[in-house]
Amino acid sequence: MSGYVLAIDQGTTSTRAIVFDGDQKVVGSGQKEFTQHFPRSGWVEHDPEEIWETVVETVRQAIGKAGIEAREIAGIGITNQRETVVVWEKEGGKPIHPAIVWQDRRTAAYCDKLKKQGLEKTFTRKTGLLLDPYFSGTKLSWMLANVKGARARAARGDLLFGTIDTFLIWRLTGGRSFFTDATNASRTLMYDIARNAWDEELLEILRVPPAMLPEVKDCSADFGVTQASLFGAEIPILGVAGDQHAATIGQACFEPGMVKSTYGTGCFAVLNTGRDIVRSKNRLLTTIAYRLDGETTYALEGSIFVAGAAVQWLRDGMKMIKSAPDTGTLADQADPTQDVYLVPAFTGLGAPHWDPDARGAIFGLTRNTGPAELAKAALEAVCYQTRDLTDAMHRDWKNDGTETVLRVDGGMVASDWTMQRLADLLDAPVDRPVILETTALGAAWLAGSRAGVWPDRDTFARTWARDRRFEPTMDEKTRREKIRGWKEAVKRTLTVG
Repeated sequence: MSGYVLAIDQGTTSTRAIVFDGDQKVVGSGQKEFTQHFPRSGWVEHDPEEIWETVVETVRQAIGKAGIEAREIAGIGITNQRETVVVWEKEGGKPIHPAIVWQDRRTAAYCDKLKKQGLEKTFTRKTGLLLDPYFSGTKLSWMLANVKGARARAARGDLLFGTIDTFLIWRLTGGRSFFTDATNASRTLMYDIARNAWDEELLEILRVPPAMLPEVKDCSADFGVTQASLFGAEIPILGVAGDQHAATIGQACFEPGMVKSTYGTGCFAVLNTGRDIVRSKNRLLTTIAYRLDGETTYALEGSIFVAGAAVQWLRDGMKMIKSAPDTGTLADQADPTQDVYLVPAFTGLGAPHWDPDARGAIFGLTRNTGPAELAKAALEAVCYQTRDLTDAMHRDWKNDGTETVLRVDGGMVASDWTMQRLADLLDAPVDRPVILETTALGAAWLAGSRAGVWPDRDTFARTWARDRRFEPTMDEKTRREKIRGWKEAVKRTLTVG
């Protein structure tokens, strides 16, 4: 069988499809952005039909550019924006409402209500998550309560729920497969990560009928085959993982203590804790890193809602730059005597603060502040927030004293300026891999290894290659002063104690 593997990377702002050959090299790809809908302040929606169209289009592009036929592809791996909710009709597959995106904050009041009822400890004990609008469960509950007739239809078994992976599997297989994987399930507020099962008590609290929920499989498993009419032949779907879990796999972070951080629309740092469920005392998330061959590996995760999105804001909202790479050039030209801090709480603050009502703010402006200083502040905000996460991780996870090296990936890591500032503020080495498409690579490995055309886990880990290591060069006094200024800026932004 051919070693070709197709990865579908369905992200927050665009969909990508990448064909890898047997040597794990990219031989064809397609990418397409789709519309972001903001119906109200703090609300973010996607059109599931538009997402579906971009998947079909980009897969066809990738196969065409690779110069191969669909029958030569050994398997498909899917990775997706997590926590984004779709509900669709069991008959016909039509969505009943726009997809509610992970960034959406409309359920903040509902989360507060559940907290006041003393239920957060119940959710955290079972799911490893906090009661925050970020996660899927309250979004689903909102949809059932606010779409006319939805709750009754769901109770009758007429409606299905899924995160984006489940919706795509359903569509790709023509409605024959209704599955998700353990990583996506673990982000819903409805899944007991210790028992690896949907939890009846949590479903009852959220008023979600169990019949709506997909079957949960390992990350590498048989998820069905695509309809031949879509791409010219049936292709087995053999791997599924949420984007941050797929990136953890693609970065070969298979050993406890290894850390990766992905810089896309948001930023997500994941620390592998092995078979141990580590309960965070510093408001990090306990989650499933991946589940392979029935064995669950756990992780601590820190979630930052705005990373690359701050650069997009400079480009699309403020019209200060023409393209994302311009920020690094501008930051290099910034006045080093100005300490400008951007707290990018455009949709609230994630870990370790978890303040959904916080909003963005800029501190330290002077008459001399211009686009260069704001670009620098936007890039530094990502680094400061990462420092907040790694500090919390060090408090929760007592390592053996060995140096922590951060493996990084995502669009922002192409910026040498940002990666050097990250190493400086972390006071730790930062490793950028040769293959930056680690999320897609992780999804491809899940499928390729399942198909038997790609190497096993240990061999795959040995193929990981570093492009460049960034070592810290900032003096300790400067680092302390800059971090103190950041903490003060965040303190002024928070709305919770």
